[in-house]
Amino acid sequence: MTAGGPELADAEYVLPLRWADDRDLPDLAAYLGRLVAWLPVTVVDGSDDERFAAHGRAFPLAVRHVRPDPHPGRNGKVAGVVTGLRLARADRVVLADDDVRYDRPTLGAVLDRLADADVVRPQNVFDPLPWHARWDTARSLVNRAAGGDYPGTIALRRSALGPEGYDGDVLFENLELLRTARARGGIVRRADDLYVPRRPPTTAHFLGQRPRQAYDSLAQPGRYAAELAVLPVVVLAARRGPRALLALAAAACAVAEAGRRRAGGTARFPASADLLAPAWLLERGVCAWLVLALRATGGARYGGSRLPRAATPLRELRARAAAERSHRAAPAPVDGPAPGRPPAPRHGLETA
Repeated sequence: MTAGGPELADAEYVLPLRWADDRDLPDLAAYLGRLVAWLPVTVVDGSDDERFAAHGRAFPLAVRHVRPDPHPGRNGKVAGVVTGLRLARADRVVLADDDVRYDRPTLGAVLDRLADADVVRPQNVFDPLPWHARWDTARSLVNRAAGGDYPGTIALRRSALGPEGYDGDVLFENLELLRTARARGGIVRRADDLYVPRRPPTTAHFLGQRPRQAYDSLAQPGRYAAELAVLPVVVLAARRGPRALLALAAAACAVAEAGRRRAGGTARFPASADLLAPAWLLERGVCAWLVLALRATGGARYGGSRLPRAATPLRELRARAAAERSHRAAPAPVDGPAPGRPPAPRHGLETA
């Protein structure tokens, strides 16, 4: 921290939070203590009253700790994000989940990338790396090879989303935010070479995430169709014999390795995660079919609610943005005669 305040005073860190378990509170409080020396921090906390008070006592005094404002929709995280963006005192904002752990160089680097972008997507890496985090790393590697991973943190300019924020009634809120920025003409950049550590979830939480993460694919029909095809392809390969199954497994490992080699990833991702790619793809293939049942019964469960929509199609968001621009550009109505009534005769000069 400089004599005049945080080093990155022209940026802000926003952390939406809603906890039912405070086991990680000491670790989070220590992290926030480091962050406030680098830039202003706002935690938007939707936890119950008892935990909210405990968090306020544990967090450093320099952290702004507030309740989320109401926001339409059943995804409470979106309310936290939109509240934090509304309160932010700077245009450049880093949004991050409670398990994300930036260091000072990476924080500065992701903010610097906003010089020619409206949104920047870095790459998360699990630290530490228990078995289930290694399994989930296989997902990240496949995503890196096939269009990009969706991290638990982004950097953005507040203007990227507009005054209304983004839709709070979708499950895949990360994708919804990125699409909203794009629909408004924003530039969204991948930063696969910027690696931001995150804490792995508990094993129980990891297992509970399997169907929910698969449900996100409904927002990407091409990807979802490919995931639905995984199980039938595996069954057909199994009928042909072990060689066909080994060929499929080798192909999955090759895709993961392509993602691992992208942007210096070999130094950050263990090679053992490649070997878990076939298992992860099989898991996703099974869960893709479970998603059909979830969709038919009201959607995926998240935060005590069921969310039927994964995300809004980009074309629909673009249409909304165009309508918003047209509304802003429309001239103000001018007083005149009522429809069907001729104008009154004018006598002399009009005065203001």
